[in-house]
This record gives sequence, C-alpha cells and structure tokens, in this order.
Amino acid sequence: MKASAASVAASRVRPGREVDAVSPGVIHWRPSRWLLVCLLGMAASAPVAVLVSEMPRIAAWPLAGGALAYGLIAAWWEMRRPSLALRIHGERVEVDGVPVAGFRLVWRGPLAFARWRDGAGRCVRRVWWPDTLPSVARRELRLAAPAPRAARRGSSVAP
Repeated sequence: MKASAASVAASRVRPGREVDAVSPGVIHWRPSRWLLVCLLGMAASAPVAVLVSEMPRIAAWPLAGGALAYGLIAAWWEMRRPSLALRIHGERVEVDGVPVAGFRLVWRGPLAFARWRDGAGRCVRRVWWPDTLPSVARRELRLAAPAPRAARRGSSVAP
C-alpha cells in the first residue's frame, strides 16, 4: 500500500517546524533545544566559576553544588513545559482554544517574546527561539500579531 505524497511530506517535517496546514493561523510553541543547551552550559559553568573565585572553600563547595542543582532544575522545568497552539484572530488571541487577555508580542532580533494573562489572571510568558519558529511561521506570526499600541504622548511643555 503506497502512502500519499502529503503524508510522506508530513512525516519528514520535524516537530515544531510546521505551520498547521489543517487550520491556518495556528502557531505552535514548544521548548527550545537551543535554550536547553544554554541552560545546561550555564549549569556546568556556574560551579566552576564559584570554585575559581576567591571565595573560601568551606563556602564555595556548597554554593557550587547549589548552583549546579539550580541550573539542572531550571533546564528540567524548561524541558517539561507543555507545547502550546496560538491562534490570532485580529485583536482576539487564543492559546490552546482558550481566549486570553492582554496579549503582547515583542521582537528582539530573531526572538519573539509573547506575554498574556490566562483565565486565572496569571501572567504567562513564552519565547520563540529560531529553532522553534521557522521563517514561514515567523512571517505568519509577524503579520497576524495585533498591532502594538501607540505610546502615550507626554506634554511637550514643562508644567
């Protein structure tokens, strides 16, 4: 039995690299492998930095162990974050099918920083790194994102 060309093409796409073809306008977020590598690198270098400092050894060893443990825990928590599906309809934004309030998207070079409030009022933040947001999805996100609000203009004359 032969597979269709679409299913073969879909099986070659790595997870997180696709724009949802079934429902256009959906951008997927997943934890970044680049961020995990950076966190693990900092977790490995933090104890070394503590140990080569002029700190007394009696305090340096426990601090180095704590820095290593904290770095590994941070990487583990980042790796376990659940994937999200973001859908933008003009000014209305949904995350996993649930409307959110106060959505903001800020670009810093190739990184996209999103912030919103969930149903419980908690602030949620996610960052799309270049390994999780291919150029097609990056362009779609730029075009679909709500326009940034204009800054209030202060008075031009001193009071």
